[in-house]
Amino acid sequence: MEELDVIIVGAGISGINAAYRVQTELPSSRYLILDARDEIGGTWSFFRYPGLRSDSDLYTFGFPWKPWKQGKLIATAPLIMDYLSEAVSETGIDQHIRFKHHITAANWSNKEQKWQLTTTGPDGQTVCFKSKFLIMGTGYYDYKKALPASIPDIQNFAGPVIHPQFWPENFDYSGKKIIIIGSGATAVTLLPNLAKKAAHVTMLQRSPTYIMKVDNDPYKWDFLPRDLAIQVIRMLQIIIAIIFYNVCRLFPAWAGDKLQKAAAKQLPETVPLDPHFTPKYKPWDQRICFTPNGDFFEAIRNSKASVETGTIRQVAHDCVILHSGEKLAADVIITATGLKMQAMGGVQISVENKKIDIGEKYAWNNVMIQDVPNFFFMVGYVNASWTLGADASARMLCRLIKDMQARGQKSAVPGGVDAKKIGYRPLLALTSTYVVQGGSELPKCGNSGPWAPRTNYLMDLYKAVIGDLNNGLIFA
Repeated sequence: MEELDVIIVGAGISGINAAYRVQTELPSSRYLILDARDEIGGTWSFFRYPGLRSDSDLYTFGFPWKPWKQGKLIATAPLIMDYLSEAVSETGIDQHIRFKHHITAANWSNKEQKWQLTTTGPDGQTVCFKSKFLIMGTGYYDYKKALPASIPDIQNFAGPVIHPQFWPENFDYSGKKIIIIGSGATAVTLLPNLAKKAAHVTMLQRSPTYIMKVDNDPYKWDFLPRDLAIQVIRMLQIIIAIIFYNVCRLFPAWAGDKLQKAAAKQLPETVPLDPHFTPKYKPWDQRICFTPNGDFFEAIRNSKASVETGTIRQVAHDCVILHSGEKLAADVIITATGLKMQAMGGVQISVENKKIDIGEKYAWNNVMIQDVPNFFFMVGYVNASWTLGADASARMLCRLIKDMQARGQKSAVPGGVDAKKIGYRPLLALTSTYVVQGGSELPKCGNSGPWAPRTNYLMDLYKAVIGDLNNGLIFA
């Protein structure tokens, strides 16, 4: 049985970043990345739908230790995959990855002060590992199952019904009438990209979302050295995101009005703002959808796409019928209705062979789990780039391990939680349907102390670098 100091689960952006922090800040540690799939990238290699792109800027979504130099704020999946491939190759992280190792269980032994991981290897054989520390970089959704969509009589439809999570290879939609059911970032990405070849694309939404045009190449800073300019732009993007979010939350009516007026300017006169672009919720109750250079609105202006707001009464063999009586003709239906939430990649976590219900536990500083020793998980932001939060977590855990090593301590476990005192707040503070439905899968947050949810990157970075790492932890 192979024994290591650190095992990282997942070779996506969170796992790769955690690996870099481990090998640079804990250089004597032996580590591995285990991934169930056969390539790096996580989301960016798994999803294959047309136009797949980031929903936050790459200056902050990219790694702080490998500056993004492509110029574009929003990047497509192929560019992101090239970037990740370069990152693991240049740093030697690729030599520490074991592909096709699906972890089925992880159990902590108090006697050994180690984790034992049971995996299914490339040939279907059982392969076990032991490790002092375990880092989960598995994201927050189920790779194998999509969120079930309750659509009346969908089985009657004669054409293909596709969930973006399982996009068919080489699917030809040229000249097809397509209906996208949903209004989140995936739908907003799909619409302009499908419209390039389809006869027409309709985004059918139960309720509207905030959609904001962004300039995809806003910085022309040739007056600065390139590397300096990139660092300045990155910090500027971090600050802009913090200000934008807080203004929206402090002045939701004003911010909502500004976002709607900006959308109205992008629409043709024939398309009304209400009801298609007038959300009933406050900005950032759900993620704001960004459309680079306004490609979403351009497709509508060119009459290649449209938006319909209403609820589905039934699906017939060649159309979707709304409760209003309107019939929407379709050759293809795409159910962009969200992801199925899943904690820790579905791995069964146990302590002393006692199964842990992750959804019943509190998160310590958004990086450890109550009552689970030497166990870390990577989580990002819902109001900024995911990588920023994952990196704050990675830096905190490396500092904690380094401090433990200096003090001769073998384990740290979050404890002493008074649920009545600290209350409850969700880990991901969004009201999106898939988050609300699956939120119980994720660990909980409280209202104060190390149990409080994330605030913003600058505050979290401060905690990671010089904050108190003893409050709420029990060492042995």
